[in-house]
Amino acid sequence: MVDPTRGILYPARLPQFHRLPAAREAAELAAWFWIPEWDVAPGHTSRQEVVGYPALNLVVEPGAVTLSGATTRMSHRDLRGTSWAVGALLRPAAVAALVEAPAGLVDGERELDEPGLRAAVTAAMGSGAGHRERAVRAFSDWLVARTGPVGDAARQANALVDALLGDGAADTPEEAAARLAVSVRTLQRLAHRHVGVAPAAMIRRRRLQEAAERLRLDPSTDLATLAAETGYADHAHLTRDFRAVLGIAPTTYRSDAAS
Repeated sequence: MVDPTRGILYPARLPQFHRLPAAREAAELAAWFWIPEWDVAPGHTSRQEVVGYPALNLVVEPGAVTLSGATTRMSHRDLRGTSWAVGALLRPAAVAALVEAPAGLVDGERELDEPGLRAAVTAAMGSGAGHRERAVRAFSDWLVARTGPVGDAARQANALVDALLGDGAADTPEEAAARLAVSVRTLQRLAHRHVGVAPAAMIRRRRLQEAAERLRLDPSTDLATLAAETGYADHAHLTRDFRAVLGIAPTTYRSDAAS
């Protein structure tokens, strides 16, 4: 399921933004595609703030193709002028074809020399009504061709992410390993090879995203209750995670999101 806003801290402040599902044949390679389009008045800036999913993103813009690693803290981008971006939130099955060591991209990015992808997505984005769907189609086709057949190891890596981040996700690495019938050590190796961050860090990010989304959607939420329902040991641990990743306390975020 494509969640339209989770991970975006202040959706109301963004310019036009869409999340679209991957084409069916690319569903094992991209969780979804995200497409911001903006037209910001001269001299002004629109800041996009995100507490990202623990995953890699492949992003096409008019002048570049960039592979961005998983993040350990909130990230932002200041949008100026008129432009767009088309990003793919990559599933682990696509990662091996694009980078050998995703851990080396954590909190970083690398520009890729992929003129064919850039040209195909750029043409689609300028094609009038239905341009976003055509851009996703072109991007999906490129991913399928670039990655090749999805093997058992890649599917196991996808299953890892589903166990840690999907519906009814595991609360601990040990629980996820048991669901996948692998050792915790194997789980850690899969996460390192295909995501770049540890399973425990992926679980913490899921909890933080859920807590932030719930605070934004229901500012009256009691923080102690929210901490318990999202898997934190207590209110203090929730606050510590907010400060470590977002740089602010939950109460501050709640006030900011409501303004």
